[in-house]
Amino acid sequence: MARNREYDENEVLRKAMELFWKQGYEKTSMQDLVEHMGIHRRSLYDTFGDKHALFMRGLERYGEIVKSKIEKQIQPIGSVKQAIRRIFEIVIQQDEQQLIGCLMVNTAVEMAMHDEEVAEKVVESFSKTENLFYELLQHGQQSGEISSQHDPKSLSQFLHNSLLGLRVLVKTTDDNKKLESIIDMTVSVID
Repeated sequence: MARNREYDENEVLRKAMELFWKQGYEKTSMQDLVEHMGIHRRSLYDTFGDKHALFMRGLERYGEIVKSKIEKQIQPIGSVKQAIRRIFEIVIQQDEQQLIGCLMVNTAVEMAMHDEEVAEKVVESFSKTENLFYELLQHGQQSGEISSQHDPKSLSQFLHNSLLGLRVLVKTTDDNKKLESIIDMTVSVID
């Protein structure tokens, strides 16, 4: 007779994601995961597979969380320029997660060069953000809020690159004036 799970799969996945986020993939051992997730090693393997499979599920969950957070923050904003600014402001919000940065950026730096599956997930995530900028820019051009002199594809690539740089920078400084100045300069490109 099969035993019922004694844990919430979503909750233990969230815990694993947070541990990978904080420590990175290589520095996180299976024992670390078992202890942090509060489940038995056998349950971890039965539910999630190996460490790599669990990590990939954590990356997927992280992407869902970030997408939801961005959508909630920008959906009520009527101005495309303000929505784009808000995406950048989300990155510099002071909280515990700022100190550990963006899981996707951390993963790109740590693993993308030697793990093809991870690299594909990172590229997919980065493409989604770039496409969000592209859609916002196209909408802004259609409404007349953003000049049509800008190529939305090139501009979306520039904005995404700037966002990635900001995600790295927030790990090294708590100087909000500096970070806000960088946002001002970046967003001024769409004026």
